[in-house]
Amino acid sequence: MTDLPLKDRIALVVGASRGIGYESALALAKAGAHVIATARTQGGLEELDDAIYAATGQHATLIPFDLVDGGAIDRMGGAIYERFGRLDIWVQAAATMGAEGLTPVSNADPRGFAKIEKTNFTAVYRLIRSLEPLLKASDSGRVIHLTTSVATAPRAFWGAYAATKAGAEALLKCWADEIESMPIRVSIVDPGRMRTAMRAQAYPGEDPQDVIHPSAIGPLVVELARGDLQPPLTVSFREWNAAPGASALV
Repeated sequence: MTDLPLKDRIALVVGASRGIGYESALALAKAGAHVIATARTQGGLEELDDAIYAATGQHATLIPFDLVDGGAIDRMGGAIYERFGRLDIWVQAAATMGAEGLTPVSNADPRGFAKIEKTNFTAVYRLIRSLEPLLKASDSGRVIHLTTSVATAPRAFWGAYAATKAGAEALLKCWADEIESMPIRVSIVDPGRMRTAMRAQAYPGEDPQDVIHPSAIGPLVVELARGDLQPPLTVSFREWNAAPGASALV
């Protein structure tokens, strides 16, 4: 493994302004990738760019937009093609529980539910549609999608979030099967308990110091992004982290 295993790779991180997306983008940049960072908040993206520049001497490409805007996703795909001609890595970290947070299914606000669905599920379809040609242009496209345990083990009050994340998982698994003969590999990663704004929203009484900082996932993201190894379809950060020195790849 070289000092910069992702040198000259083009990496898109969706949801890069904070939490796991921010730390993933920073880790990819430190590993040599040029990062295209997207999020709704311009300020968060600028803070990320400052951190990347301080660590690497290089700037990221910043694209602020809301994932509910399908047209913006299509325009982004076109812009990446015009500038880079390909995409090597796509990290999908953006997701939302909605402004209401945890709530009974029967009490969910229809407009809030629709925004959760568009962000967590429909946007994934629109991104696949827009980015597949770019990933196909890479010699080894890598897709890293952050999921949640409630997608496969749903429980009370997580209805909209669990259902939309489960839908995204199913969509990605179908797509992964469709592109099996292409040089693209998909990994669906469960990060487990991490110190993010979303977790604080779900567990407001929890001491954040008792939860793993999202920077811990950076090495795994870099490993899964490497084109010279074959990543698995599903990955548990907890299992990977429990075996120091063990690789998630074959």
